[in-house]
Amino acid sequence: MHWARSALVEIEFLVADGVAFSLTQFITALADAERTAFAGRAGAGITDIVMCALGYTWRDNASSVLSPTISHADFIYGGGAVAAHGVVLAEAHGSFAQSVNGTRMSGEARHKYVRQVKPHIATTCEHGDVIHGYSVAFGSNPSSLDTYLHVAETRISKDKGKPNPLAPQAEPRGAGAVPTSLALAAHRSNFLLMGATQVVAWIDWLRGTGDQPAEDYVTTFFTIEVSGRRFLAAAEHFFPYARSRFLFEELEFPRVPWPWEEFERWRHRLRGGLANVFAMDEWAAKSFLLALSAMIRGGRDQVPLALDLPDIEPFGFSPDLDRGYRDEDARYPVAQFRDGLALLSRLPRSPAPDARHWSPQRGFI
Repeated sequence: MHWARSALVEIEFLVADGVAFSLTQFITALADAERTAFAGRAGAGITDIVMCALGYTWRDNASSVLSPTISHADFIYGGGAVAAHGVVLAEAHGSFAQSVNGTRMSGEARHKYVRQVKPHIATTCEHGDVIHGYSVAFGSNPSSLDTYLHVAETRISKDKGKPNPLAPQAEPRGAGAVPTSLALAAHRSNFLLMGATQVVAWIDWLRGTGDQPAEDYVTTFFTIEVSGRRFLAAAEHFFPYARSRFLFEELEFPRVPWPWEEFERWRHRLRGGLANVFAMDEWAAKSFLLALSAMIRGGRDQVPLALDLPDIEPFGFSPDLDRGYRDEDARYPVAQFRDGLALLSRLPRSPAPDARHWSPQRGFI
C-alpha cells in the first residue's frame, strides 16, 4: 500500500497533466538508473491500459509461473477473447530517452516479442495454456515531447488446406467463470493495494503459501459512492489517519470492527479529501469475498477449478469521458478496471457511509 502511494506521488511530479502524455521538466533531475526504472514502471502501466482496452484482465506476474531459466514476458492476462480457452502473455517496455522515436519503439516491440514472448506461445503454465502474446513498447522523448506506442502480437496464420473435422466442444464454464488460480492471484494484488491485509493472508493460505490466519478476525469495509458508482474501501487503509491511542487499541484488539467516525474526526481537519484511494466495485468485491468465504469453509482441498465472478466495464481511461462525471480537482474521479479494482482520485466528503464487515467463515455479517 505504501509503495502504491509513493508511485502515485512520483507520477504526479514527473508526468504533465494534459490531454496527451508528456513529461515534466523534473524528469531531467533523475539519475539515469532512476529514469530507466521510472520508464519501466510507466511502460507497465501503459501496457495494462492497452490490455484492458483489448478486453483482458491482469491475473499474475509471469515470473511466478514461467521458467526463470529463459527470458519471458512480464505479465499474464486472462478473460476477454481467451476466456475458457487459456491465457495470454504481455511484455512491457518503457523508455524516456533522447533517442526515442517511432522507428526505435517499433523495433523494440518486435524485438521483445521475438525474445520474450514467442518462445512461450503454445506452452502450458499453472493458469492454463498460453495461446497468444503481446509486446507493448511505450516511449516519450523528454526534449521533443513526442510520445510513441507500438504493439507486436502473435500472428494468426490461416490454414489454406481443408479444414479438419471439428472436435466436440467442451462444456463452457459460463461467461463469468474465471480459473480460481488466476482469480486468487489477481485479487491478492488488488486487496494488497487496498490495504486489506487479512484478505491477502487468507488468499495466501488457500494458495498454500502462508499460515492459516485467525478465523475470528473481522475485516471492515466502507461503502463509498463516487460518480454514481458504489465502491468498498478497506478500513485498514485509513489507519494512518486514526488517533494514535485508538490505533494501538485496534492493533491490540483487531477483532473489533473499525468505525468510520474515528477517521472522520481526522479527515475533516484536512484541507481536502483524501486522494488516490484504491477501492473495489461493490458488486465485484462482494462476489469475490463471498466466494472466498466459501472456499475457506471448504478447506484447501476443496477449492473449485473456477469462480463465477462479474466482469466490470472499464471506466475512466478515455479522453472523451463525459464532463458531467468530472470534479473540479481531477480529470477522472474514478479509474475502474475490468476485475473491479478502482482508483478513486479523491475521497468525497459525505455523510458517514455504510460499514460492511467480512468474516472469513460467515461472509458478510
